Amino acid sequence: MVTHITIASVTIYLHRHQAHRALELHAIPSHFFRFWLWLTTGQVTKEWASIHRKHHAKCDTEEDPHSPVTRGIKKVFWEGAELYRAESKNLETMEKYGHGTPDDWIERNLYTRFSWQGVAALLVINVVLFGVIGITVWAVQMMWIPVTAAGIINGIGHYWGYRNYDCSDAATNIIPFGILIGGEELHNNHHTFATSAKLSSKWYEFDIGWGYIRGLEMVGLAKVKKRAPEPKFAKGKIEADFDTLQSVIANRYDVMAKYAKSVKHAWKEELEHLKDKAQLEARFLKSSRKLLQREPGKLEAPQQQQLVELFQHSKALETMHTMRVELGVIWERSHFTRDQLLHKLQDWCNRAEASGIKSLQDFSLRLRSYA
Repeated sequence: MVTHITIASVTIYLHRHQAHRALELHAIPSHFFRFWLWLTTGQVTKEWASIHRKHHAKCDTEEDPHSPVTRGIKKVFWEGAELYRAESKNLETMEKYGHGTPDDWIERNLYTRFSWQGVAALLVINVVLFGVIGITVWAVQMMWIPVTAAGIINGIGHYWGYRNYDCSDAATNIIPFGILIGGEELHNNHHTFATSAKLSSKWYEFDIGWGYIRGLEMVGLAKVKKRAPEPKFAKGKIEADFDTLQSVIANRYDVMAKYAKSVKHAWKEELEHLKDKAQLEARFLKSSRKLLQREPGKLEAPQQQQLVELFQHSKALETMHTMRVELGVIWERSHFTRDQLLHKLQDWCNRAEASGIKSLQDFSLRLRSYA
């Protein structure tokens, strides 16, 4: 129970409220979470928020405080707490990313000034309640956040799992059921929509932290400010207009997730042809399938060359790949005007529907209906 309240405090207060401003909290839960985190972790709000904001700003680069991509999974998993402490001493990080965090009297004179005294008080409480075994209980409580947050989320959450969205970094959803770590298991969803108070995205995903937030909101102790956009569709819409363009840009991650499914369908349709006529090796086909699912701009030269070889045997897959690159241009920063972007979208849909590729045609019809 103690460790779960601590997890809830981290995900609701430190993460979604302080670091990302996805919700507002009433003074009552806000002060409770601050006190509880001081007692059970000794974490300072400004340090945690600053380090996490820097993690998003510099994600999976050399400047990321705890990326397994640059530091290795073993380093982040086993020494994540040490990486956190090292970065907390970086005054430049605190100054640049610590804006808007609490700076009242109790923060300055207790929670920050005497950060370690809280966990010492918890040790005394455990010993009084449980005797000598209270030391073991306290040790488990002290290790809970370093292992789950610093190790599992910061480490495994950028190393292993599934991805709903092809966001710009390596973040993954570890499992679809965010219970043990308060919903933070849905890390790919979070990095795609960083300012959303809700971390679950698919119907089968569960974010227990969101359940707590909704409970607080129902009794007037919280107010959700931001959620991930949910695409809306106009049935029977046959012409892409400015509303379509705006919706496609706003829901670009959903658009590309659905396009990835279309690529999978096209792959299945082409697979027998590739096996029978091209006689390509199974290993080559397996790796090529994975490359087709990746963001084209992230492919290295050898991977691009492999796809070129694949496309020599499948015009349909080449078209799917090329059209994906063209679709991404619509929401990239460019010199195109609004009218020009709409023309590009309409032209893209027309060419997709004239391609003769069923999965591409079906996707285009869906794309036109964004509203």
